[in-house]
Amino acid sequence: MVKILNVHNLEKSYFSGSKKLNILKDISFSVKAQDTFAIVGPSGSGKTTLLGLCAGLDQPDSGIIELCNIETTSLTEDERAQLRNQKVGFIFQDFQLLPTLTALENVAVPLELQGDKQASKKATTLLEKVGLAKRLSHYPSQLSGGEQQRVALARAFSNSPTILFADEPTGNLDAETGDKVIQLLFDLNKELGTTLVIVTHDIELAKKTNHILKLKGGRIVEDTKLA
Repeated sequence: MVKILNVHNLEKSYFSGSKKLNILKDISFSVKAQDTFAIVGPSGSGKTTLLGLCAGLDQPDSGIIELCNIETTSLTEDERAQLRNQKVGFIFQDFQLLPTLTALENVAVPLELQGDKQASKKATTLLEKVGLAKRLSHYPSQLSGGEQQRVALARAFSNSPTILFADEPTGNLDAETGDKVIQLLFDLNKELGTTLVIVTHDIELAKKTNHILKLKGGRIVEDTKLA
């Protein structure tokens, strides 16, 4: 199976005043195409930092990241942004919807910016898939948390990403709503043949994936394939 994400000997640190904080140390792993992959660990273990590096939102101090067979660590910021637009989808804990746009517009606008003439039609189809056919013209403030995250799901899949990164996707949802959103996420992922990488502190959610990577203190302490 083709590897969509390869990470080799990743290191990342930040300075807090004059003190150097080592966030990630000697991280290496790979994710296969159409795999479901969870990154777990306690708060402060480096999960979100690792996700940002893998997605090309930030650069490591050292090490190599290959995303969709492209070494992102040698790209400029603009080149990484172009790769994300073409290959990557995102889902965040806080939804990150534009409050002045309707549900339909929130999903369609990224497609319109790419010049897609079918943007509105594709957005409508995706919102129907996540059960929001009757909420297309509603603004985020008129939607529940679960509905907002479903809009975010539709938007994440709108550019038919090769890989989708989800950072604590149920963090702001109650358990029942979170379960429904996760089921939708996995169903869409399977239907569209996407590769899914989830950062979560929820072990039960992680167990739904094929592969779990556990971090502690910025290091890998477990690398478990479940399927």
